[in-house]
Amino acid sequence: MTQKGMTLVYTGDGKGKTTAALGLAIRAAGRGKKVVMLQFIKSPSRTYGEKLMFDKIGIEMIQTGVGFTWTKTPEEHRAALKAAWQLAREKMSCEQYDMVILDEINNALAIDKFPVDDVLPLSEVVAALKNRPSGMHVVLTGRSAKQEITNLADLVTEMTPIKHYYDEGIGAIKGIEF
Repeated sequence: MTQKGMTLVYTGDGKGKTTAALGLAIRAAGRGKKVVMLQFIKSPSRTYGEKLMFDKIGIEMIQTGVGFTWTKTPEEHRAALKAAWQLAREKMSCEQYDMVILDEINNALAIDKFPVDDVLPLSEVVAALKNRPSGMHVVLTGRSAKQEITNLADLVTEMTPIKHYYDEGIGAIKGIEF
């Protein structure tokens, strides 16, 4: 790792945040970089196309969540977030990876239905971003990115919805959303 690692944030209410991160993972792996993607909300009990493909091509992806906040109890979500953050700290503190993707961490940090700051402290996330190995790129996705994160980022892209088929009553499509 010789160049400065970038902090990239994909946020906003529009579609494409995780998709952008998936593209970066493929691009980095194509250049021989070691990539890990941690998904903070998605559960390993469900099947997602990106996980199936990453397993085939050798990109490490770990789904640490238990699903959307309304699908489990706050205690289940808090335990999952605590374990996810512990794993993320481990991945970000070692020099094994060139790119660490924290998918939907912004969503997790923005949860207001139950307390999360004691299991996923924003101050620790900021410190980990500042103190990671110098050449490591970190990608953070999800709605409602905290100002503290966007302030230290090298790139922030806000996805803005203009039109979406959800508005027409069309649900999630296999191969596009999952």
